[in-house]
Amino acid sequence: MNRRTAFKFRQLGLLTAVWLMIGVLIALYDHFTLHTHISAGPAADYSLPRAIVVNMCAALIGAILGGSLLVFFVNVKFRDKSYGYTIVTVIVAFSVIIILVNIILKVIAVAKPDYNRMCKNSLVWAIVVAVTQMALQVNSKFGYGIFWDIIRGKYNTPKEERRIFMFLDLNASTTIAEQLGDKQYHAFLKDYFSDMTNPILDNKGEIYQYAGDEVIVAWKYEDGIQNSKCIQCFFDIKYHLQTLEEKYRQRYGIVPSFKAGIHCGKVVAGEIGIIKRDITYSGDVLNTTSRIQGMCKQFNEEIIASADLVEELHLPGNFVKQTLGAIKLRGKEREMQLIALKPVI
Repeated sequence: MNRRTAFKFRQLGLLTAVWLMIGVLIALYDHFTLHTHISAGPAADYSLPRAIVVNMCAALIGAILGGSLLVFFVNVKFRDKSYGYTIVTVIVAFSVIIILVNIILKVIAVAKPDYNRMCKNSLVWAIVVAVTQMALQVNSKFGYGIFWDIIRGKYNTPKEERRIFMFLDLNASTTIAEQLGDKQYHAFLKDYFSDMTNPILDNKGEIYQYAGDEVIVAWKYEDGIQNSKCIQCFFDIKYHLQTLEEKYRQRYGIVPSFKAGIHCGKVVAGEIGIIKRDITYSGDVLNTTSRIQGMCKQFNEEIIASADLVEELHLPGNFVKQTLGAIKLRGKEREMQLIALKPVI
């Protein structure tokens, strides 16, 4: 099971647990409401345990049917749509599902006829679904797992971490922008960034930033060196884009290619900002990685890594290392050993 699928199952599990708790809360709300003076009173066969079970069953069915639809379909097929469009579509679709669930369970009468439970439940669950979809979209915006880190305040206080960074830079970006024009170039970048996302996630990478036509990918140190995923990621992106060559030629007449620099080291991670809060990394490793990426053009290489990183990796036999020597990077006082990496043909 790849990382994307595992993460989606974790999302579905969390969603199911939350919806089950909401089902219990609805049953308790009904119970206390039925015993107030504003209610016509409970039915003769009303039972709180039975009501809780029914509500939990409804929540479970909704999570299995609707939650799976949200996690595995809507947030994949609709990810290029606007947030508003997606939320409205989801509310309409789920209103139908909620009505079907109520019909399946035959909505046990918990009160006298004037207590319209079906209407209330449909409204409550429509709101729950809308909020759930918004949470999933916000999670996608921040990145897998980052939203939860922000909620629990993991980076309220800056923390020192060891990370691997890869700077991916689009080749001939200025020429492409001039050929396509502003709007078409934006569409090109949108497709380009979208198509490289899955290979990054499959190799346990995190998309740290989009900076113009550049993508900055980060790994937790242990994740990046495991099976040389940080290096494999580059070639997986390359091979995946090659499979989409026909799509790019038809839409834009251009197939994207890129170069990358990759390095590791300690950074300080922490939340910054008030209006637009975000988690940022600061440290010399980022500047150094950018400088390494800048050497790709000089040496005519696709990917260049620091020797510091390569020494930590157990590169499989399908990669060839080529030592470029000790290079003095721009803005740096000390020379750094750089290594070009190529796949075995």
